[in-house]
Amino acid sequence: QVQLVESGGGLVQAGGSLRLSCVASVSMGSFSVMDWYRQAPGKQREFAARATSGGSTSYSDSVKGRFTISRDNTKNTVYLQMNSLKPEDTAVYYCKGSRLGYDYWGQGTQVTVSS
Repeated sequence: QVQLVESGGGLVQAGGSLRLSCVASVSMGSFSVMDWYRQAPGKQREFAARATSGGSTSYSDSVKGRFTISRDNTKNTVYLQMNSLKPEDTAVYYCKGSRLGYDYWGQGTQVTVSS
């Protein structure tokens, strides 16, 4: 059974940093795409960052230049390094993995940025 488990969320002041982790129960290398999404209170879930198995990355305009996604296949983990955090980054952050035609979601981790 494929599972994704996020961790690393918490409360941080504006301007601070957090690193989120998402550990897969199967080989990270088997995921063609790993994404981070986020959902703020009262809003729809939105895309934040992507890392492909080929090594390419992409970001939403709202996080570009501040967030960095990376994959460590040896640890079956994808990371989201978040710097220069803003109150509007407050959300539940989810990782999503695409593997063999299926999408898998983690349970989410809460990030709260205080002003």
